[in-house]
Amino acid sequence: MLNDRAREILSFVKRFTREHGYPPTIREIGSEFKIRSTNGVRYYLTLLEKSGQLKRSGKISRGIGPTSPLPVGARAGYSIPVLGRVAAGRPILAEESFEGSIEPHEMFGDSTGMFALRVKGDSMIEAGIMEDDYVLVRRQDSANAGEIVVALIEDEATVKYFQPRRGSIELVAANPKYAPIVVRPDEELRILGVVRGVIRTLGR
Repeated sequence: MLNDRAREILSFVKRFTREHGYPPTIREIGSEFKIRSTNGVRYYLTLLEKSGQLKRSGKISRGIGPTSPLPVGARAGYSIPVLGRVAAGRPILAEESFEGSIEPHEMFGDSTGMFALRVKGDSMIEAGIMEDDYVLVRRQDSANAGEIVVALIEDEATVKYFQPRRGSIELVAANPKYAPIVVRPDEELRILGVVRGVIRTLGR
């Protein structure tokens, strides 16, 4: 039979997973309940696991999860992580750093392989992508002509239309004041993904 602390920990695991899109670590559980020893946290997790309320994978730091399903739109891994910012002007250094998450619920279906980037610059305004918007990107390493992609040129990322040409690739802006970025065969270009949507916050 579960004690009160075990039930509180189970509620915390469910709430944390719902709000963040991934489960808490043992240390995060310990911090929440002021349990200094990781073995102390493991004691309660073992109780929950034996009672069938929790499942664990010892090989994964966030391998803790409830056995009962979370509500639709709150499944573990359903949030789309915001990994940083991407230029919509001249390319800027691509730095992957977790900045929170976006929960699209039923907008885009399966979020496997999706991530979000916050836009800097105005080169894609005629495509409806403004500065400080979030572009939602499906991770893939190829694209069709005319698709909006996030591309990495050596160590700099940008969002542009993808246009293969004979002997080169052009990354084309949706703003006439920006000339296409021409990528020649001797330059390193990598497609990080194809833009599938835009999220904008009003009144900021």
